[in-house]
Amino acid sequence: MSTPTNPPASPQSDLTAAGKDFRFHYFSQLVGEPVCQGNINHRLGKLTDIVFRLSEPYPEAVGLYLAHGWGKPTEFIPFSRLMKIDADAIFVQPPESGEQYPPFVDQAGWLMLDEHLMGKTILDMDGRRTEVVNDIHLLESKGRMVLVHVDISFNGFLRRWGLGRLHLLKDVLISWKYVQPLSLEDVAATDRVSLSVTRSQIHELPSEDLADALEELSEKEQQAVFSVLDSEKAAETLMEAEPRAQRQIISNLRKERARTILGEMSVPQLADLFSVLPHDDKMQLLPLLPSDQAHRIEGILSQREVTAHALMSSQYVTAGKDDTVHQTIDRLRTSNYDHDMISYVYVVGEPDRVLLGVVDLRELVLSNDALPLSEVMVAPVVAAESDDVREDLEELFAKYHYRMIPVVDRGDHLLGVIHFKDIMKGLVARAALQ
Repeated sequence: MSTPTNPPASPQSDLTAAGKDFRFHYFSQLVGEPVCQGNINHRLGKLTDIVFRLSEPYPEAVGLYLAHGWGKPTEFIPFSRLMKIDADAIFVQPPESGEQYPPFVDQAGWLMLDEHLMGKTILDMDGRRTEVVNDIHLLESKGRMVLVHVDISFNGFLRRWGLGRLHLLKDVLISWKYVQPLSLEDVAATDRVSLSVTRSQIHELPSEDLADALEELSEKEQQAVFSVLDSEKAAETLMEAEPRAQRQIISNLRKERARTILGEMSVPQLADLFSVLPHDDKMQLLPLLPSDQAHRIEGILSQREVTAHALMSSQYVTAGKDDTVHQTIDRLRTSNYDHDMISYVYVVGEPDRVLLGVVDLRELVLSNDALPLSEVMVAPVVAAESDDVREDLEELFAKYHYRMIPVVDRGDHLLGVIHFKDIMKGLVARAALQ
């Protein structure tokens, strides 16, 4: 499995130009450091562990854990008492009451880095073994510390053994968003942690939620999540993502993978996607499409006002006015129609396909099987004309709330349909600007 990673960050490096607001730490470089109260001469002991509270989006430090050995009680220093972390020591304030900090008492939802994460095996999304947690990447900011990554690189292994100066390879950091401990009892018993989202869970998530998640991830993490989606789910998620995420995802797709994903999209969706891509990416993707689709998309992108004729789909269901309800339902059941096609049945006259009426699928299944469609259909039909522009289509959908609207010429001949999702979700909002 390709492990989701972030670019490496130097320990204790600053993220701001000011240089003091944010600092990264590796846990291996903190554990064992002297913990001093007030000044370097008042040493309490060595840092044994850091205790975090499991919370969203990242676990937050609640305290420092000191174990003294030889039967001596432990000490728990609330994180709020931390003064500063220097290169050679960790400084804390005196206890709020008493002469010594109280012993550590575990609480539900608390996580100890050394006890529960360091050295644990990480399982991938299908339960297969991948790597070992060699170190933990922490972010300190404005009196808080959060757990942001686990490090599975050999560098992390070297740091654990005090050999971090060698730094032979790049760090390999997995975002905490993908790592979760099993119950603390299971961790102690099985010595493992797991990636937090399974393949089945990813496919069950709504595309809108997946798109939101992708926008928060680094480029490599996006690739890792996107790679496990089937083509249909990938297409849906891609169209829900923001333009920046769309560009990043597209730029990393292999040609055949891109071809299958693009094949799941309608022409309006493709036009919207292409409208936000760099020119070079657009030129590489167009040859992957059937020539008629590529020609239509180029036309949409070059037009100032995109018409219904350019945006319409040829995927819809028609029937004759004398067809019965039973015959129509039987044909829907036995035909391999895509689910997006069967919201309505359009009743047309042959041979010139004049649009006579429309039957909502819900009305169809509730009607008497013997009735002809001429007695069930609604007429006249709300329809768009082939030269209607996007604004006209938006008004129709906003007024009537249909899932699709037919497109006709001036003689009411049925030419195609416009889907709600292609217009009202903004999928071609930028096409008119090209």
